[in-house]
Amino acid sequence: MKMFFCAYRVLLPLFYLLAFSGISTVYAANIQVKIDRNPVNIQESFQLIFTATESPDDDPDFSPLNKDFEVLNQTEQQSTQIINWKRTKSIQWVLTLMAKRTGSLIIPAIYFGDDNSLVTDVVVTEPLQPDNVNINEELFLQASVNTEIPYIQEQVIYTLKLFRKVNISQATLTEPILNDAVIVRLGEDKNYNTQYNGENYVVVEREYAIFPQKSGVMTIAPLTLTAGIVVANQARYNSFFSRQSTRNKRVLSNSIELNVQAKPENNSNSIWLPAEQVYIQEKWSINPQEIILGEPVTRTISLFVKGVTVSILPELQKQKLATQIKSYPDQPVLKETPQGRTLVAFREEKVALIASEVGTYTIPAIEIPWWNTRTQVQEVAVIAEQQFVVVAGELSNSNDIQPEINIQKPIEIVTENVIARPENNVWFILAIFFGCAWALTLLYLLLNRKAKNKADQPKKIEKKAEDSIKTLKQACAENDSKKANLALLTWGRENFQKNSLEAIAKECDKPLREEIQYLNTVLYSQSKLKWQGEALSQAFQQNEKRVVDSKEIEDGLPPLFKI
Repeated sequence: MKMFFCAYRVLLPLFYLLAFSGISTVYAANIQVKIDRNPVNIQESFQLIFTATESPDDDPDFSPLNKDFEVLNQTEQQSTQIINWKRTKSIQWVLTLMAKRTGSLIIPAIYFGDDNSLVTDVVVTEPLQPDNVNINEELFLQASVNTEIPYIQEQVIYTLKLFRKVNISQATLTEPILNDAVIVRLGEDKNYNTQYNGENYVVVEREYAIFPQKSGVMTIAPLTLTAGIVVANQARYNSFFSRQSTRNKRVLSNSIELNVQAKPENNSNSIWLPAEQVYIQEKWSINPQEIILGEPVTRTISLFVKGVTVSILPELQKQKLATQIKSYPDQPVLKETPQGRTLVAFREEKVALIASEVGTYTIPAIEIPWWNTRTQVQEVAVIAEQQFVVVAGELSNSNDIQPEINIQKPIEIVTENVIARPENNVWFILAIFFGCAWALTLLYLLLNRKAKNKADQPKKIEKKAEDSIKTLKQACAENDSKKANLALLTWGRENFQKNSLEAIAKECDKPLREEIQYLNTVLYSQSKLKWQGEALSQAFQQNEKRVVDSKEIEDGLPPLFKI
């Protein structure tokens, strides 16, 4: 016992040490780092953003940045969201930086006590050169593209920058227009300071992804900015009611010409996919090496493509399968999302596969040829040929399992002739008589009950419909849109067997149909519309009166022709 307590006293501190060191490792804060744009000009400021979902170990130490960057500003932001009872916390440190030199600069890991961010880099370019802009221009636009000789359907990044030295108000800016092209705006506007031709400017930068849909020369027309430039109003400066005076100005950006090339002549593939990056993956709902005969297995193929629209993504699972494999595809999932300075397209296909015979089967490889716009080289994204094994389940028959009836001993049936006596015949006849009488009585009771249920069913339906009408009238009088919705759904189910306001509206006359559709709009509108029920009540009464009148005419008028 003494040895046990000695070991306990020695091992307990060690246990606590291991436990707490494990906890600190598990709960280490994950700190993400992001740059608002990359590359940047050496005369431009940019933002460096650190984000953590949990409080880090300590305050950050940003001093390692001083080697290559000048920290102009630093802010800290915290936010908390609760979605579906799940609490999400976010802490951000936003730094405004300017580089001290050009080149590919390393942003080192920043330590938050024992926690740290990852190392990243930013490309810093040479100063901008004047391009047909007056040295003292107070407001001007500058447009540029990342390439002027793209291939057909290749992504072109169109960047528009507004340079200003003055305050502006009520500004409007036109959008880029280009025939035979798809144009998608990328992210939010970026704001920063820069030096241009020796002058300090505030810059607002906006980016678009343009996808030319035909080859040849195409011109992106200049964009137009109309804004009021704020000027000092000396005459009313001391007035309490004075407002900012403005003078209107309109400026144009430069036009840009694109020489769009057709796909390379040596590209004979049926799929043309010019992209920056392509990634394809597959998932199985179970291990494909142990598929049970007759049970479905789901194969999911996902395709991620950087730098294209979702409309040109190819089909993924069109390979021919063995006749013993039946496939049941779902509708594909298609998405496209701006990420940084590019557009990312996504396609997902799910197929349920069911095997009708035991054996080993092969699914052909999936090959997606694509043109790498960075290296100008043809590449292929591949999912290798896949084999899966179908085995019999526990309930399936196999050669070494015989049906139960075959292994049982045959049953011998022995018959015996019996001579019936007169008294036995009497009792036999009476038994048949009473049995038939019991069966007829039971049948009568069942039929009578069923007829009664059928007779009561219309009354129940009619009673339920009447109650829903009363509820609807009350809801309209109280201007209660939710209560009116429930009453209409009950009324529609009893009369038309419909389960949505849109479907019920189609069964009604025009005035009631329009009021039901308006109620549906109010219920699901993001803006809080105030609903008045008087119009719906009147339209409903008119609709009911028309239905009653039509029934009376239908029941009361004799046929026009007699046979």
